[in-house]
Amino acid sequence: MRLPDFLNLKRLEGRIVGIFLGLLLVVQLASLALITRSIDSNASASISQELATGARVLQRLLVQDAQQRLDAARLLEADYGFSQVLGDGLNTEEDRETLKSALVSHGERIKASLVAYADPAFRLVTATTEQAAPFIKLLPRLAGAKGGASAKSPNLALVDGKAYQVVTVPVRAAGLGGWVLMAFELDQTELLELQSLSKLQAVLLLRRPDSSWQALASVLDEAATRTVAGQVPQGEREFPLALGAERWRGLYLKLGEEEAGQQLGAVLLRSFDEAVAPYRRLQLTLLGLSALGVLVFAGGSILTARRISGPVKALSESAERLGHGDYTTPVARTSTDEIGDLAQAFEGMRMGIREREAQVHRLAFWDTLTGLPNREQFSQQLQARLSQGEAPCAVLMLDLDRFKHVNDVLGHRFGDELLRGLAERLRLLLKDQAHLLARLGGDEFVLMLEGAGEEEALEAARRIHRDFERPLHIEDQTVDLSAGIGIALYPKQGREVSQLLARAELAMYAAKRKQAGSQIYVPELDAGSQESLSLLGELRRAVEGNELRLFLQPKVDLRSGLVISAEALVRWEHPQRGLVPPMQFIPFAEQTGFIRSLTSWVLEASVQAWARAEARGQALRISVNLSTRDLLDQDLPLKIAAVLQQHRVPPQALCLEITESAIMDDPTRAMMTLEQLSAMGFKLSIDDFGTGYSSLAYLKRLPVDELKIDKSFVMAMERDLDDAKIVRSTIELAHNLGLSVVAEGLETAKTWKLLATLGCDEGQGYYVSRPMPEAEFAGWLEQWQPPDLGEDSPDTVLAGLL
Repeated sequence: MRLPDFLNLKRLEGRIVGIFLGLLLVVQLASLALITRSIDSNASASISQELATGARVLQRLLVQDAQQRLDAARLLEADYGFSQVLGDGLNTEEDRETLKSALVSHGERIKASLVAYADPAFRLVTATTEQAAPFIKLLPRLAGAKGGASAKSPNLALVDGKAYQVVTVPVRAAGLGGWVLMAFELDQTELLELQSLSKLQAVLLLRRPDSSWQALASVLDEAATRTVAGQVPQGEREFPLALGAERWRGLYLKLGEEEAGQQLGAVLLRSFDEAVAPYRRLQLTLLGLSALGVLVFAGGSILTARRISGPVKALSESAERLGHGDYTTPVARTSTDEIGDLAQAFEGMRMGIREREAQVHRLAFWDTLTGLPNREQFSQQLQARLSQGEAPCAVLMLDLDRFKHVNDVLGHRFGDELLRGLAERLRLLLKDQAHLLARLGGDEFVLMLEGAGEEEALEAARRIHRDFERPLHIEDQTVDLSAGIGIALYPKQGREVSQLLARAELAMYAAKRKQAGSQIYVPELDAGSQESLSLLGELRRAVEGNELRLFLQPKVDLRSGLVISAEALVRWEHPQRGLVPPMQFIPFAEQTGFIRSLTSWVLEASVQAWARAEARGQALRISVNLSTRDLLDQDLPLKIAAVLQQHRVPPQALCLEITESAIMDDPTRAMMTLEQLSAMGFKLSIDDFGTGYSSLAYLKRLPVDELKIDKSFVMAMERDLDDAKIVRSTIELAHNLGLSVVAEGLETAKTWKLLATLGCDEGQGYYVSRPMPEAEFAGWLEQWQPPDLGEDSPDTVLAGLL
């Protein structure tokens, strides 16, 4: 049985249908695979964010409960009846029973598992249950040095295999002192509240010393709770798990510190299958549409294949001639059917190709505005000349002065007329001397002088300059001409076309900078670009080779004199050049985009420095400068978060400083990045305030916390009343906007006192300390003492500000 042509892959019609359907199926399958992968990836990312948010919500709920229960304990301490019982003394067993009855009554009202009273020496006096002893043992640690529990933490404790929230308050009634302790066993309350606020399920777990997990409370059924407890991994925060046939994602949240080999934690759960269910329905819809599209496409491809599968033998010879570039022989039309139409189309194509080839040749090798050869033709002809031997020649490149001004003032049409007139002047002037004249583009022209050495090339340049002394008259306008001319000599200064053109261009720009008229290339002209390339390579090696050093400059609280933060600065310890000043490589890094790599290094080093200081008990916030390129990087918040997560450092450890110019380069993108960073908990500061072009409309909208007054105002404020007024106004503006103020350039004790009087919050400058290596900073900080500011009063300056 013979197959239809569209099913026979040996036939043209079958191959057309097969190829089109095959490509369509590949594209559809690839799209479905990509969509599936994207769904899983997006769902995982969304679930991770939900779990992280849920963890923060649970922590907040526990802290709120601790606050409420601490308030309840304080109510008991302030209760008149309770105070009266204590005031009567606890000398008899009856007195203790009366006190116990008061504790029981109050504990029942607030649903406390235990309420106990201990004397100032932390000895149990009475309690609502007999199992109070383990809780009393916790009292010294919970009471702490400040005399009470903090409402800023959940205050969790493990007692006899159960989890409790414990609060303590000091008792001052009747002058007896002592402590009230309340314990509340953790149950489903917080987990159910978390469930009502989100789509998360939660299980409260206790890890035993043998590393097994025990469920203390759960919003799941008993079987699911046991399954969760059995699938919590060691040492991981987020993990996948299965409850029956349903896929879930879990997040382990550590609650409190480990006690006697026991660890309290919570597992937050989110159903992965539930999260992707809407997307699965969309997938099925797309699959149905894809199947329908395949059927429609199959029918269309069969019809198309049958339209073009007729015999084409009559056109094969014509097609072969066209393929060999024969566009002069016409294509004969041998019939009136589709083949005839195709033959006619071939003939039209032949004529069109011939015309376009001629046009392409003109566009490829000639400048349409001036009629001169263009860069490509000049390069090819110069290459042909160079390949003929070592006979000298010179390349002169010319660029008009003030041509952009002519275009801006008189318009582009007049500028085009000027270029045509200039081309004609050059053609007539050099017709007996220049062997090749071309326009490279814009207002740049180039010519090649055959057999010319240095003197001949300079003479030709002088000839052009003398001719340009005559103004050009166009449309009743008189235009004075002048130009910079660069000269490169063959073979002395280059043996390749690109090399000669590049060096002639360098010489031309040098002539324009020096206003010298003309300039012959010398090797010193491209030393700058070579040095730039060398510097970029060395900077990359500096990051990889650990040549960068972190320096810190302290900031002091101007009222207390305490060092509360430090600014991170980068220095480059070059193996040959020594310590390279920042101004020699930071601006270059900004221009080349390498500043992002430097910023990443500084962030990493600052986070590590903060962690080391924290371990030494030196609590400091470290300020890190962000550049314009950093601020416009939409991935910057994620990059910083990754560094903090890697070293387990909170966002509050860093203050991110941004210059005014960085914000104003692209306010919209900058605002988006700053809002993300602020939401993550970073302190944000505007650096060098007052020296840029910021808008107060943007300032009031920016989520910043601090302004840094530029040192150019601070250093002179003792003797310059205008600078002092600017500083005072800036401080008042910042405080009115709810921002703190840091003054740079703190150089003298008088400036310190003046800034403190004006209400400035922090100061930074050489009077406190110069920047120092991070390794030396810890020792310096231990020795720091607020300086004696002397008797010198800033009243004279202050009087001028009134």
